[in-house]
Amino acid sequence: MPKPLNIPDLSDEVTLARYPFLPQAKAWIAQMASTHGIDLDELLEGGMMERARIRARSRLVDSVDSKDGVGIASIGDIHTEEGRILEAFSFYYARLVVGASEDERLISRWAQAEAERAQHILERDPNLEVIAKIYVSEVRCDNGIWKIGLADFIELCTGITGSRWRLPNCNINQGWVTLHDEGDKYPSRKKMARLLRERMKDEIKSDAVEKMEKMDTSLLIRLSEPVGMIRGLVASKTAETIALIGAGEDFWPPCMRKAVAELAEGVNLNHFGRVFLGSMSRCLGLPVETTVDFFRTAPDFDEGTTTYQVNHLYEREYTPSGCSKLKVNHNCAVKPGDDRLCDQPWMDHPLKYIRAKQRRRKQQQNVEVNLGIPKTGDA
Repeated sequence: MPKPLNIPDLSDEVTLARYPFLPQAKAWIAQMASTHGIDLDELLEGGMMERARIRARSRLVDSVDSKDGVGIASIGDIHTEEGRILEAFSFYYARLVVGASEDERLISRWAQAEAERAQHILERDPNLEVIAKIYVSEVRCDNGIWKIGLADFIELCTGITGSRWRLPNCNINQGWVTLHDEGDKYPSRKKMARLLRERMKDEIKSDAVEKMEKMDTSLLIRLSEPVGMIRGLVASKTAETIALIGAGEDFWPPCMRKAVAELAEGVNLNHFGRVFLGSMSRCLGLPVETTVDFFRTAPDFDEGTTTYQVNHLYEREYTPSGCSKLKVNHNCAVKPGDDRLCDQPWMDHPLKYIRAKQRRRKQQQNVEVNLGIPKTGDA
């Protein structure tokens, strides 16, 4: 990962509070903790930090429930010392909670949401250049047009969807990639902030995972209540997304359920899995809007791009890949013994799974009719 060998000095406390995951923020937060007597007990249960915990819960809920990431607005005035402390320590508390979940998918989802929040602030932040030089080895801005080193760009753009991020469509000159303005919708600085989001997400996630691995049992127990809250919210959101279609859900193959559930949990489904889900949805006759909704909680969701791509799948009448390709691309959801129907030697395609389930349901209904068993709801 090409990162700067020397990071710039940054002492502005408002900036450090806005981005409490910055490497320069660690010393400042430690100083604030020492000055105001904020130890672990205070952060977890003390009265002084109650508002910080409220803000932290808001950050956690937004990471699950909002498609735009964590809300930008803080509960205090960030231009006051109290407001800065609340904002910074709310991030620390939220990081403790996701770490205590011992769930790397939840950590990834939270890191994605925090990075999205930072991106939205950076798009208007006059300190964008300072922040950029923390995370990118080669970056400069000439008359409002940002340029980034090719090595950095290649690494960061791989996690971003859209044709503008593909190398053949970029302006590359002497090892620099120019991020041209695309009008008010996508100006150059917004592109720079979007690239920085990828590196901030990785840093936030790796730091949280590191903290998770160091947690002892007593701390896990003390954080069990907020962890239960966020896990319950994730479970509810997943069930809500899976229930979008209603009728016909019982016939879905495990691979389709897996794709929908992972998207609902904020997992970045691979390209093969996305095409598979879109083509399965088309074959099941789901409206384009429903299929787009499956992707709404995915990282990097963009309504215009997703709608265009789903329409393309529908118009070209894509058909879903078979079981062998799903396994090769890590999109198969079962192992031998998990699903009796998937274990059948003739089962080699998800659409066969659906037809077999429908046939078995029909056979069961015929048996019930012959035996005189009333249908559910019959008096």
